Amino acid sequence: MQTLAWWPIVAVVVIASITDLHSRRIPNWLVFPFILAGIVTSTIVGGWSGLGHSLLGVLTAAVLMGLLYVLGGMGMGDVKLCVGVGAWVGPQQLLFALAFMGLAGGVMVFGWALCRGFLKDLLTGAGDLVFDLGKRGLRPHPTLVLSNPATRRMPYAPAIAVGAILSFFAQP
Repeated sequence: MQTLAWWPIVAVVVIASITDLHSRRIPNWLVFPFILAGIVTSTIVGGWSGLGHSLLGVLTAAVLMGLLYVLGGMGMGDVKLCVGVGAWVGPQQLLFALAFMGLAGGVMVFGWALCRGFLKDLLTGAGDLVFDLGKRGLRPHPTLVLSNPATRRMPYAPAIAVGAILSFFAQP
């Protein structure tokens, strides 16, 4: 399934990155067929086992990325794109993709903040998110959420693309 999943994933994450950079949206016409095609292809290739593997990838992405969405730090398009990647690669490779995605996103946002002159604000906000989590619990931060118009937003599909592509090279 690895080699079969490579081209659809590369194509979709590249298109999603371009649309996210251009319009700050990842369209449903792109992600819903991507999710469905991943589930169907996994089932055809692997039978019931393939279906289970694909659905577990979908569930893993939905839970982990959905939590970031609920906390206000991730858009639903990003969640659906990761769900699509999970449908194609399953939970194990998805975890590699999410780890690489987090690293790539961190590097991207650090460079963006450095170039735009708000690195101190970024580090202060990151500290607030981490160190106030015990007091806040699993509730969104009052100001550091995507719904706040004053919050700086970075298109995250490019980080998802880097993570998904690098995950193919991390598998033994």
